[in-house]
Formats: sequence, C-alpha cells, structure tokens
Amino acid sequence: MPTRTLPNYLTKEVATHKTSTSCWVTIGSKVYDVTEFLDAHPGGGDLILEYGGKDVSAIMQNEISHTHSESAYDVLDDNLIGFVAADPVLKTAVDSDRPQDILPLPPNKHGAQELRMNGAAEHVPTEKAYETTKTVSEEDLYRETDAAEDYRRHGFLKLDEPLLMQIWNSGFSKDFYLKEVHRPRQYKGGDGSAPLFGNFLEPLSKTAWWVIPIFWLPWVSYGSWLAYGGIPSIFQFVAYWLTGFGLWSLVEYGLHRGLFHVDKYLPDNRVGITVHFLLHGIHHYLPMDRYRLVMPPTLFVVLAAPFWKLAHTVFYWDWYVATAVFCGGIFGYVCYDCTHYFLHHKKIPTAYHRALRSYHIAHHWNDTENGFGVTSRFWDRVFGTELVMPVPKPIKAS
Repeated sequence: MPTRTLPNYLTKEVATHKTSTSCWVTIGSKVYDVTEFLDAHPGGGDLILEYGGKDVSAIMQNEISHTHSESAYDVLDDNLIGFVAADPVLKTAVDSDRPQDILPLPPNKHGAQELRMNGAAEHVPTEKAYETTKTVSEEDLYRETDAAEDYRRHGFLKLDEPLLMQIWNSGFSKDFYLKEVHRPRQYKGGDGSAPLFGNFLEPLSKTAWWVIPIFWLPWVSYGSWLAYGGIPSIFQFVAYWLTGFGLWSLVEYGLHRGLFHVDKYLPDNRVGITVHFLLHGIHHYLPMDRYRLVMPPTLFVVLAAPFWKLAHTVFYWDWYVATAVFCGGIFGYVCYDCTHYFLHHKKIPTAYHRALRSYHIAHHWNDTENGFGVTSRFWDRVFGTELVMPVPKPIKAS
C-alpha cells in the first residue's frame, strides 16, 4: 500500500469539529476523526461529543470514569487523519535553533531527536501509528509534505508544480481557499522553496533575509543624513526619527491585519485570491520557506511609496522633518523583517524574543485570526486581537 504523509490542522479548526456530523478528538498532536464511531461507542455517542474538538488523553486514562483498553486506542489509530501542534511541541520549536525541523509535523530526524530530548516525543507521531493504521511509515515520519497525497486529500495545490497559475486557474471559492491556505505545509525540494512561476521569473520571487538590511540601510542612512542637515538640533532630529521608528509598529500591525489578513473582505474571485496568495497567503501555506518570508524590496517600494507621501503630508511644514520620520519608520521595517525571519528560523537568546517566537508560532499553527503583532503585542492588546497563550505545563522527562 502506498504510504502518505498526513496533514497539519490548526488548533482552532480542530475545535470546530464537535458535532454528530463531524467529530474530531486529539491525543497530544494526533487528530482523530471519530464521527463514524459515535453510534458504536459503548458509553454512547453523547459522551464523545462532550469532548469533540478537544484532547481526550486525560479522560481515556481516568480510572474513575473508565480506563480504556488497548483496543480503544487501536480504534483511534484506525481513524488518524492528521496532526496538530500541541503545547509541548510548540515550546520545543520555540526553543529550537531549527524550528523547521519540527514544524509542520511530522518532524524530520533532527526534530524528532530534539523532541525526545525535551520530553515532547509523546506528542508526535510514533511507530505505533504506522503499525496500526498502515498510513504513515517510519520513513514518512521524516519526509516533507507528500505533494501528490496532499493534493489527493485536499484538492488544493500541487506543491511540486508552479503555484501561481494553479491559484489563478483554480476556481476556488474564498472559503475553501482560506481554509486550505492557512493549513501549513512543508516543501524541501530544490532549494527548499516550492515553484511559484516555474520559469525565468522564479528567482525574482525569492529573497534571502540579508538582502533587506543590505538594500535598505544605505538608503536609510542617506535619508537620515539629509534630514539631519536640515534640522536645527540633533535632539530634534533624534526625536523625529524615533517618532517614525515607533510609528512603524502601528504600520506593521495595520498592514498585517488590514491588508495581509483581510480575509473577511477578500473578494470572492480569482483576482482577489491570487493577490492575497502572493502578498501573504503563500507564507501561511509554506511558513518555513526561508526565501519567501521577508518582503522583496521591489514590493516594499510599492507599499512604502504611500507612506512617503503621508509623512510629507502630515509634516508638510518641513521636508527634513518628514524625511527623518520616514527614515525612522523604514529602519523599523528593517528590524521587523529581520525579526520575522529569525522568529521562524533562528533561536534568539533573549526572553523577549523567545516570547515573541512562541506568540508568532501560535499565530501560524493555532489561530490565524489573531496575533498580528510580530515585533510587539502592544497593538494586539489595544485592538483586542491578542492571542491567549496557554500557561506552560511541565514536560515529563523522557
């Protein structure tokens, strides 16, 4: 029997499957569809529905309620449909130097070893899943998303074929597109980036993180030097420059929520869906693609142009002041894009950035409708979109 790699689901999506027509439960990071078992459950289907969309580890081991036999776990394994990143797995990914080895699930060999070292191995697919379900082999546990199987199961995109024209010609409804694009996949072919154009334009769609500071910092330095020359005192210059730097966090939040996640108001047509995919959808679809994580300079020039005009409209009385504010904002953008990359791919040894990393990973894997701040949670708190982070639980030593 051909083997396959099972999909990753968002925690929020799993929680919605709690009815008699679609009932899912989880144990650790495993997601099970137990809908067909509701009528056959000895305790009645209502008991299962009470835990629909939730983790059933504790109740299945509760001796007072009823300790379940090995056959009960076999029934679950026969209905394994995918994985969801449980808290211990997310914590290990946050602390890891290479989170892409762990997420999306299942992990590769390095990621599995790291999970074992942190006592989180029980929350990821094990050999037992292969033995009882015959759907995930030992080799599959360390393989990227199977493009053919992912397409067969979800009917979304073929990862190993150019994505842009697939989106354009797909005819997807908005609801279907948003559901699938926010389900993380992992692609490791070629240089680790799935094909977007599939032709000579392909290199233009990829940007290494270091391009951002190399491209923008000289312009920021030159603009700041010009602005400093026209402002009477260094204190005024610094004050205006820092104003721009501080305002960037609001711009960051506004762009992320109001443009990149404009899901509710996204036009239900191929133009709207394709633009959404190019701007941000591809990042949620392939969150560990290191070459499509930071914004290409050509795209940010287009986005930055209105803010140049805005700065010179608000501070109309002094061109130098407006330029100082704008340059401070662009420096804030450089810090944002580099931080965003490092949150995905590097371990930053500060408590603040560890918390940011945990917060941002939760945005991708748990709740894409909240948690829009990347460099700060401040505006999430102001506008009521802050993610509710779980209280860390002690992890048993393996």
